[in-house]
Amino acid sequence: MRLSEFRYNLPKNLIASVPKEPRDKCKMMVIDRRKKEITDHKFSDITQFLKKGDVLVLNDTKVFPARLYGHKEKTSAKIEVFLLRELNKQMGLWDVLVEPARKVRVGNKIYFPQDLVAEVVDNTTSRGRTIRFLNPEIDIYEMVEKIGYMPIPDYIKREPDEKDKVRYQTVYARVPGAVVAPAAGLHFTTELLTKIKRMGVEIISITLHPGRSVFSPIEVEDISKHKMDSEYVNVPYSTTQKINEVKSKKSGRVVAVGTTVCRALEAHATVEGRIKFGEGWTDKFIYPPYEFKVVDMLITNFQLPETTPMILVSAFAGHDTLMKAYKQAMKTGYRFLAYGDAMLIY
Repeated sequence: MRLSEFRYNLPKNLIASVPKEPRDKCKMMVIDRRKKEITDHKFSDITQFLKKGDVLVLNDTKVFPARLYGHKEKTSAKIEVFLLRELNKQMGLWDVLVEPARKVRVGNKIYFPQDLVAEVVDNTTSRGRTIRFLNPEIDIYEMVEKIGYMPIPDYIKREPDEKDKVRYQTVYARVPGAVVAPAAGLHFTTELLTKIKRMGVEIISITLHPGRSVFSPIEVEDISKHKMDSEYVNVPYSTTQKINEVKSKKSGRVVAVGTTVCRALEAHATVEGRIKFGEGWTDKFIYPPYEFKVVDMLITNFQLPETTPMILVSAFAGHDTLMKAYKQAMKTGYRFLAYGDAMLIY
């Protein structure tokens, strides 16, 4: 397929800048991909579409406050440093983005609050740098919780505030490492998860740390030639056991909460439709046509045009059905992107 087939005009007024409160009261569009039917619900209605024996798979990644503000040595120039991923814990090495990039050169030191200091050791891209924190005694994840700001997406045209430390995080977040929230999971409340569990639905998890590349524009018209950035993924043995049991007995459906979960499961799938446990890195890019081996139902949000998450959802829902759904969502006032409304596809 061509990239232009995933293009649509998203009105700015439909981009949600804050989530609904409580989380599960947002809208949920439901797509029956076989009948090609589209209906409107509230997210709390999701219990109507789940049944005993199903497996709900969550991504327990935790977003950390990755946006830091410091200043260069011997100057008061303000520097924004966006932590992308840790390269080497012992050496304190991180991949980062800096702004303004023209002022940040190899050898510069950047001073942050709480006496945290970093040195620029390499240039990676026009805005990319590798830095080394010079405080070996400091746990960076603990420090950024004190001095960092949540990395809410750039399309949300406001500064992050303290509320975003809760809002831009799933209620089940556990493993720090993400700079992008697994948005489909933001709609769940603890109470709703308890209700789902009491229905006899098994709740299990994987870990995949999504990076900012989910927002990056695809630069090739032939989407099959696009290369994803690698992201850390861990599919635990207990998760594979439960999914493989359900698949072999055909006792329920595998419900992926978000495109990150879907990619993690499909990346670990065998030809027979079972999954393997393990951790590592994945650059799996799912695009139409694709035969899903593990995932039976998908919970997602309304995605940016011409992005890898939207293309994955298209492969799952069917391209024509998805584009019809997006058109209907814009017409009826659904809220788009991370803080927006949800979509359930089965």
